[in-house]
Order: sequence, then structure tokens, then C-alpha cells
Amino acid sequence: MSRSNSKGRFKKIIQWFHLWLGLISGLVFFIMGLTGAIYAFQPELSKLTQPYLTVKEERGPYLPVSALSAIAAKQLPGKKPTRIIYYAKDRAVTVHFIKRGDQPYYWAVFLNPYSGAVLKARDMDTEFFRFILRGHMYLWLPQKIGQTVVATCMIIFAVIVISGLILWWPRNKNARKSSFKVKWRASPKRLNYDLHKILGFYASWVLLFSITTGLAWSFESVMKAEYWLFSGGKERPAPPKFISRNERDANAAPVIDKALNSATQNYPGIEHYQVRLPDSDSAAIQIIMYLKEGIYAPADNLYFNQYTGARFNTKNWGLYASANAGEKANRMTYDIHTGGIGGLAGRTLVFFAGLIAASLPVTGFYIWWGKKRKKKRASLKLPAAKKKEEVLV
Repeated sequence: MSRSNSKGRFKKIIQWFHLWLGLISGLVFFIMGLTGAIYAFQPELSKLTQPYLTVKEERGPYLPVSALSAIAAKQLPGKKPTRIIYYAKDRAVTVHFIKRGDQPYYWAVFLNPYSGAVLKARDMDTEFFRFILRGHMYLWLPQKIGQTVVATCMIIFAVIVISGLILWWPRNKNARKSSFKVKWRASPKRLNYDLHKILGFYASWVLLFSITTGLAWSFESVMKAEYWLFSGGKERPAPPKFISRNERDANAAPVIDKALNSATQNYPGIEHYQVRLPDSDSAAIQIIMYLKEGIYAPADNLYFNQYTGARFNTKNWGLYASANAGEKANRMTYDIHTGGIGGLAGRTLVFFAGLIAASLPVTGFYIWWGKKRKKKRASLKLPAAKKKEEVLV
């Protein structure tokens, strides 16, 4: 078999996989691309459409975190606060109430950190961007089922994108000239072809990162492999667990205030941080200090005894400066997936890549449908031509 024939056969195999995997997963690809594009600007859109996220900045200090937690708890009797998130000084403090397992719920209370005024209490499962996120992560299916479908489709997406790049590859110099620019004045059929092929090529380089990081979120084995690769062959350690012993002085101030004061004093100027409340009688208080606004990877995880306020030390998943390359790669997974690692420019890039990704199943289906109709017309013309020949004979 000649080299040209083998190349042609290989390309036909790639085309077959690209076509049928695209037809099978096209709807999922469309949903995930569109929801991912919308969610890329979630911070800006939320602030624009939800006025209770903003407060007037004041010179005075915030209320103690214990007081804010207590105020929020009164709004939702029977529910337990799980985390408290602080943003900029002109932003509301958010107290989250999250329960998983049987009878799950997800509520949030938004407070003025200076006065403790309740700005909003809402069921987050009814919030628009929460709806978009559920579509992106679970396709609005039950979580276990949706997670399995999405994880499987992520593998298919990887094959589709890689096969698309192979099919895009120009055969020669003349083909290369027309492989980077869309012919906007071409016929609708040609324009659709260019939109699929050329925009798909440009979006592929962003989508490869999004798919890879999405696979890391979906499969623990991928996250472990990422850690192993970047750490030079080390095994990924489990998150630290600490035991808080009950040694509290009944007359002492709330320990959570002591822990947060200790954390914020060591990080002057940082306004974005999160307090995770203990989920059991022996768990630790976790405080996450975000070192760069808008990016979640560079963060210090601090752990405190919930009874004494004494700080625990940890070798792994603690201070960002102490993390090895494998841990840093794991931490960057979310920021790479959302484009947040590149700031507004990065999220804008993800936004356009998501829109193009959503369009690819549509343009691809139109290409396939057009070829199918063309073959059908050709098959109908052939019997008519034979009949004409028979009449002439």
C-alpha cells in the first residue's frame, strides 16, 4: 500500500470517529460550551444583577465573625452555618449553609459586615448561576448520574478535539493559506464549513486545557497523575486532618474570632478570605487566605484548634509557598478551567472558546446533513439516468 493510500485511509478513520462521536455527544458539547461561556463572567454579572452583594465601605472594623455567624443562623432556624466568605471592603459577607447527603440544601445569607444588617437570605439552588453551574457539571441530572455522563463525555470531547486538529491540518501550502481565515462572503454552505473548521481550530487550543482540567475534576486518577507528573513521581497526599481536643475555657472569647484575628493580622491588605467552620466536635477551623484577588490557586490554608485557637502545622495543602509543583498544579486546575488564571483576559478567552464549542455541534451537524442530502440526490438521479438509457436503446 502506498503512503498516500495509507494516509487517506487513516484520515477516513479519523473522520469516522470525529463524525460519530460528535453526533453522539453533540447535545452535551453544546450545553457544556454554552454554560461554560456564561459562567466565565459570573463575578461581573452577579455583581451587576444582585445589588445585595454590594455595601458602602466604612472606616470602622467588621463585626466579629462569631457575631455575623450568629446573625445569619437566626435567619435559617434548623440550619447550621458551614462557611463564611469575606470579599472586598465594599462587598457583603456571605454565610453559607450547606448540607449534603439526605435532604440536602444550599442556602446563603448576605450581611453588611460593618453593621450586621441582613441584606438577603436565599436558596442558592434557585440562583441563576447555580442553575448554570449544575448544567455545566451535571446536565441538570441527579448528581451521580450527571457526573458519570459528563465525565464520559469529557473523554469523548478530547478525542473529538484532537481528531479535529488532525483533520484541519493542511495538505499543502495552498491549503494552508485558506486554513486560518473565514471567508465571510462565501456561500452559506462554505461559510458554515469555515466556521466549523477554522473557528474550531482556534478554540481547540483553549478547549484542550478546559477538557484536561475538567477530566482532573471528574477523575481522581487524573488529579493524581497530574500531581505525580509535576512533582517528579511523588504520590499525591491526602488532605490533612487534625483533631481538636476540648480544652476550652468557658470564660474565653469565641475561639473563631481569635483564629480569624490571628490569620488576618499575619496577612495585612488581604480582603478576600474564607472561614470554614468545623463539621464535627473534633474537626479544625480552616481559614483560607487568597493571596491574589480573582485567583484561587495562590492561597494559604490555615488550620486552628476549634477549642483553643492554637494553629496546626501541615506539610501538605497548607502554605502556598511551601507547596511543591504537583500541589501547585492541582491547585491551578480550577483557575485554568475557568480562565481565571489569566484574569479578565483569560476568562474572556474561555468565554469565546465556550461559544465556539457550543456552535461546533450545530455547524458540524449541518455539514453532515448537507453531505447526506447530496448523496441522496445523487442516488435518486442514478436510476433516472439508467431509465433514460434504456428508453434510448
